[in-house]
Amino acid sequence: MSEDDVLSEVEPDAVPNEVRNWLSMTFTRSVSNMKKKAEEKPKFKSVAQAIRAGIMVDRMLRRMSSSLESNVPAQVSKVLKTLNDWNFEVFAMNECSEGQALRYLGFELMQKFNILSKFKIQNLVMQNFLEAVEAGYSKYNNPYHNLIHATDVLQTTYHILNNAGLMSWLSSIEIFATFVSAIIHDYEHTGTTNNFHMQTRSEIALVYNDRAILENYHISATFRLMLNDSYNIIQELTREEFKEFRHLVIEMVLATDMSFHFTQLKTVKNMISLNETIDKPKALSLVLHCADISHPSKNWPLHEKWTNLLVEEFFSQGDKEKELGLPFSPLCDRNNTPIAQSQIGFINFIVEPSLNVMGDMIDKIFDQILSEEQSRTSKSDINDSSSTSESIKKKPIERPWAQHLTENKAKWQILAEEEKKKKEQENSEQIAETKNEDKKNGDN
Repeated sequence: MSEDDVLSEVEPDAVPNEVRNWLSMTFTRSVSNMKKKAEEKPKFKSVAQAIRAGIMVDRMLRRMSSSLESNVPAQVSKVLKTLNDWNFEVFAMNECSEGQALRYLGFELMQKFNILSKFKIQNLVMQNFLEAVEAGYSKYNNPYHNLIHATDVLQTTYHILNNAGLMSWLSSIEIFATFVSAIIHDYEHTGTTNNFHMQTRSEIALVYNDRAILENYHISATFRLMLNDSYNIIQELTREEFKEFRHLVIEMVLATDMSFHFTQLKTVKNMISLNETIDKPKALSLVLHCADISHPSKNWPLHEKWTNLLVEEFFSQGDKEKELGLPFSPLCDRNNTPIAQSQIGFINFIVEPSLNVMGDMIDKIFDQILSEEQSRTSKSDINDSSSTSESIKKKPIERPWAQHLTENKAKWQILAEEEKKKKEQENSEQIAETKNEDKKNGDN
């Protein structure tokens, strides 16, 4: 089934035209159809001098970095203890860290999974990298696509993989690439959509030929940033490690382009239904994509706040479009956007199906892991296979998002009724005003 076919199944009265247009323009590609540096080795007169110099440099770097791990504010540490909560208080984290949530969470996760040690990354370099990425997220002062959103996506990605027990399924380089992908997936986001870049013929639209414009830019800008040794967290990777890291980051971040949404879901559904081995890059890509659109699956206070921030960013784009004489992109007209209906449509047709497919995918991955475990066990000790099977029996995968989706949708439905009544009243008042004007003109 094609992307347009999926949306064509939406009943005509299920969502307003404005919402239908937004779903079509954002989550399909119909718009486009429509129109290591080698370092010089220091020379030492003796091995002893080399050893003394190495020790001195190491001590100096340790003092310079101060290490974020020893300088984490008490309130930040308190919030980080809730890292395994689905409703992680990311706004509180950013507030108590004085706008530095991404560097603290990024460093915490890199340390937690021994990434710095494994890939010989100096604390100072990682700290510099995270600070530079934060600066990039703050470049355009976006209400939504900023470092708080990146922090939220990083934590949600970690939560999905960790709470499902999939971290042991991943290699260290895969974990590293996944965290970096989440951290940089919207690096230097302009606060406008790919369609806006196409319509305005922006520089990056011309560079990337109207295809995954922002996503290509986020990746390219990050790797260009790492050309500077001060930010180069991948300089010690082997050739093979670099190749795998880069491949994963590119695939994962490109998959956050919403126009690939239906194709991505169809690919994963096929892997599940055809009993194929789940491809790791595709699995990780879906996890990141789901984390990127997950705010409707969080508790209402978080979801409502994220919605208001996203809507304001959309409206800001609409203001630019109006100023440029361009037609409004869907949901960007601040005077004619059904916010509640848009969220109902977003949940029904995008978020809920995505999370359900991801949950099924995780179940499938566990089935494959257990099958491999049982196969190895039966070969090693066939007489004890029953007890061993019981010891590795799969537990049901938790889906913490399900209840929140139901609750949030119910709240939006109430608000949608209020929106509808308000719109009808405004229309009635406008009709009455027009009639009065006509009557006055007739009397004259």
